[in-house]
Amino acid sequence: MKKIISTATKVAAVAFAMSTFSFAGPGLADGAAKFVGNITTHNQVRSDFTQLWNQITAENECKWASIEGTRGKFSWGGCDAAYNWAKNNGGHFKFHALVWGSQYPNWLNGLSADETKKAITNWMDAVKNHYPDLEMIDVVNEAIKSGGKYHSNYGSQGNNNIIAALGGDNGNYEFVAEAFRMARERWPDAILIYNDYNTVQWQKNEGIDLIQKLKKAGAPVDAYGLQAHDMMTQGGGNGGTGGGGDCLSLSTLSSVLDEIWQKTETPIFISEYDIFTDNDNTQKKCYQEQISLFMENEHVAGITLWGYIYGATWNSGTSGIIKDNKDRPAMTWLKEYLASNKGVNTTGLPTGELTPVEPEPQTPFKGKAFDLSGKIEAEDFDIPGKGKGNNSYSVSGDCNDTWNTEYRKGTSVKIGEKNGGLVLGCNPTGNYFQYTINPAAGGTFKLKATVAADGEGALVFKVGDKVVSDTLKYTGSSWTSFDEVSGSITLEKGDQILTMEVAKGYIDVDWFQIDAGKVPIAQTVKFVDNNTRQDYHVFDQNGVHMGVLTAYGFDAAKEILQNSSAVKASGIYYLRSRTTGQMQSVRVTR
Repeated sequence: MKKIISTATKVAAVAFAMSTFSFAGPGLADGAAKFVGNITTHNQVRSDFTQLWNQITAENECKWASIEGTRGKFSWGGCDAAYNWAKNNGGHFKFHALVWGSQYPNWLNGLSADETKKAITNWMDAVKNHYPDLEMIDVVNEAIKSGGKYHSNYGSQGNNNIIAALGGDNGNYEFVAEAFRMARERWPDAILIYNDYNTVQWQKNEGIDLIQKLKKAGAPVDAYGLQAHDMMTQGGGNGGTGGGGDCLSLSTLSSVLDEIWQKTETPIFISEYDIFTDNDNTQKKCYQEQISLFMENEHVAGITLWGYIYGATWNSGTSGIIKDNKDRPAMTWLKEYLASNKGVNTTGLPTGELTPVEPEPQTPFKGKAFDLSGKIEAEDFDIPGKGKGNNSYSVSGDCNDTWNTEYRKGTSVKIGEKNGGLVLGCNPTGNYFQYTINPAAGGTFKLKATVAADGEGALVFKVGDKVVSDTLKYTGSSWTSFDEVSGSITLEKGDQILTMEVAKGYIDVDWFQIDAGKVPIAQTVKFVDNNTRQDYHVFDQNGVHMGVLTAYGFDAAKEILQNSSAVKASGIYYLRSRTTGQMQSVRVTR
C-alpha cells in the first residue's frame, strides 16, 4: 500500500511536482493516470485480482457492523484481507466506511446522543489504531437529504442518534462536517471522501449542495465519491439500485461531471461503478462510452468497479464482466482500452501517474478583449483555461429545449437558436459567464441587455467578487419574446474580466452592451508624473486582490511583479494605480 503525502495541505503543490510521489500498481491500469480498482468477492480477494486491478475496496468487511458487531469486540480479519492485498502488492486501499446510516451495529440503536458519540469516537479510535496509515477513507456514506429523508437511515429513520451525537443538522450537514474533522484528527495524510448514490441523475443538485456546505464549514473533504449506480437510463432511482434501459446519455454525463467540478472544485472518484444488464452489447457500449470518459476527465482521480464476477455482485448479479470464467465483451474492451490508454489526472491526488498541467488563463473568445464599442453576444464568453479559477463559466439547469451543440463545442453551456441568432439558454440562479473587456476609460456607463423569461429573472455584473452594476430585473411571459433591460455599470480603465451572473433565474440572454464609447455618466481623471513613486494594487485574472506593491510607474511595477517569488503561477495579472485608478495587464511566465 502506498504511503502518501498530506492531501489536506499539499494537494495544490503536488500537481507541479507529482513525479516524486507517483507510482504504478498491479493490474490493467498499471502506470495509468488513475487507478481502476474493484471490490472483494464474497468476502474474499480472488486469485485473479492482482492481474486485473490496482485498487481494492472491501465490499462489506470494513463496515462498522462487520467489525464491531458486539460492542467492544472487534473482528478485523475480512478487512485485513483487503488491506493486506494492497500493502503486499503495491495497490491502493480505500476504507469503506466510517460513518453510515446503514450496516452499523444493532447495539447502536436506542443509545443516547452522548453514548452514541462515545461509540463513534471509540470506533474511529479503534480503526486508527489498527490502520494508522490509511490512504483513502469513505468518511461519511449516503447522507444526502432529499424529500425530507436522508439517503440512509440516519437519526429517527433508523432509531439511532448519529446525527445528534455529531452536532446535529440545521440544514448544513453539521454532523457530516464533524465526522470529517474527527477523521482528519486521526488520519492527517489520508484522502477523506464523501460518498453517495444517485449523484448524477437524481440528486445531482443535492449532492453538490452538500459538498458546498461542507467546504463552506471548513470540513476537510478532499474528494467526492460518485457511486455511479445511475449510469443507465433507468438506473438509480429510489435507493440507487441500478440497472435498466440504455446507457445514460454521454453528453449528459459529461455535462454533469463538468458541473460538479465547476461548482465544488473537489476531485471526483467513481466509487461503485456497475452496469446491470444481461445484454452484452449494452454493457459494452456503456463501458466504452463511460469508462473512457472517466479516464480522460482530468478531475476524476480513480475508478472502482463494484464487482466483476457475474452472479456474485449485489442486486441482480448481472453487472459482472466475467461470466462462467469467460470475459464478457465489456471486459474484453476494458483490457484492450487500458493497454493503450493511460488517461488524464490533474487532481493532485496521488492515485496514479499524475498529468502535470501548468495552469493556463482563460482567453477572449474572439481573440482579443472586447473594447465595448458594440454589443457583446452572450454566447461569446471567454474560452476556458486550465487550473483552478480559470473556468470562464459555471452552469447548471435542466430544460426541455433544442440546443446548438456546435457553437461552443467542448463546453457544457446550453445555447439556443432564438431571436434571430444564438442565445444563452436554460440559466437558473447562479449561472455565470465571463468576458475579457478593455474599456478605454474608467467611469460609470449605461448598461443594457436583451433577455427573455417566463416569469421573473435578473442579471448582475461583477469584476472579481465585487458587484459593479445595477441589478437588471425582468419579468416576462414567453421564452421566445426578448426585451431590453437597462441600468448602469461602473468600470475601471483597462483589461479586466467581467462576470455576468444570473441573480434570479430562469432567464435567457441574447446580448448585452456597455455604452463605454460615449462620455460616461461619471468619470474621474487624475494625472500623475510617471516618475512619481506610486502604490499599485495587484489582482489575478479573476479580480482577486493579491496585495500592493510600490514602484516608479507601470513599467517598473510590471518588472517587479514578473520577478516576484510571491507569484507562483503563470497567467495574466492586473496592476491598478492607487493614485489614478488606471489599470494595466501584465503577463507572468513561470
